[in-house]
Amino acid sequence: MFHHFGYHNSFIVKSPMPLFQIITLAIIQGVTEFLPVSSSGHLVITSGLLGWKDQGLMIDVGVHIGTLGAVMFYLREDLKKMVCGVLASTQGKKNDGAALAKWVFIASLPVFLSGFLVAWFIQEGVRNPEIIGWAFIIFGVLLYLSDKYGYQKRSIQQMSSKDALKIGLAQALAIIPGTSRAGVTITMARFLGYDRRESARFSMLLSVPAILGAATLLGLDLSGDQRSFFEFSTALAAGISFLTALIAIYLMMGWLRRQTFTPFVLYRVLMGVFILFLAEQI
Repeated sequence: MFHHFGYHNSFIVKSPMPLFQIITLAIIQGVTEFLPVSSSGHLVITSGLLGWKDQGLMIDVGVHIGTLGAVMFYLREDLKKMVCGVLASTQGKKNDGAALAKWVFIASLPVFLSGFLVAWFIQEGVRNPEIIGWAFIIFGVLLYLSDKYGYQKRSIQQMSSKDALKIGLAQALAIIPGTSRAGVTITMARFLGYDRRESARFSMLLSVPAILGAATLLGLDLSGDQRSFFEFSTALAAGISFLTALIAIYLMMGWLRRQTFTPFVLYRVLMGVFILFLAEQI
């Protein structure tokens, strides 16, 4: 069943995709993108278990647009603050918005460098189910340790360029399916002593350039004819991923007002064990 795990983004779906597949992939992408549970791992696992071929670049673009829209809507005040802050800084005025933009920029550099220099060479190899399973477990345990022993005092306003770089270097590990971009950035932020909600918030801020960059690269991979293939299925995928991502974000941030990341840790460990069990059955 796992022979489908190594799918290629260069494959373009020419025939109509089953509605069930579109809805399922869009929901999975939306729900898991900002939770510390690995969206890429879930998509690879689902396609492998159900024997689905690659969904094609247009669906990839659609779900990226949807999740990007959701996080930008949720963080609209932060994004506005950053833009205004950067504009004000051009006039020599120091402000929190410009500082936040600087930290997001610094933290985003490692993932862009790894995406261009590393992902091209090892992306297919890390889609091995054993690697995905162990990534679920190991990074789940690290999330637990960071959440249990990390301080609960610092806010984003107290961030430094050094901390931003550390979180950015951790984000680069998300090239491994099962690691979770959200999970590994939250883990590092918690180890550095940032509040749970602040850790999740900064993780989501980092997702904006990451998702935008991924969507741009996917768009550039499309030829002129393929760009015109923006049909109902793509719009549906974008809409579903937008709604599910927005719901997931609000639920997670509400949960973190009083609770810990432990349920996500338990889920990750159980999912990792399940994947390793299935891998042994091959």
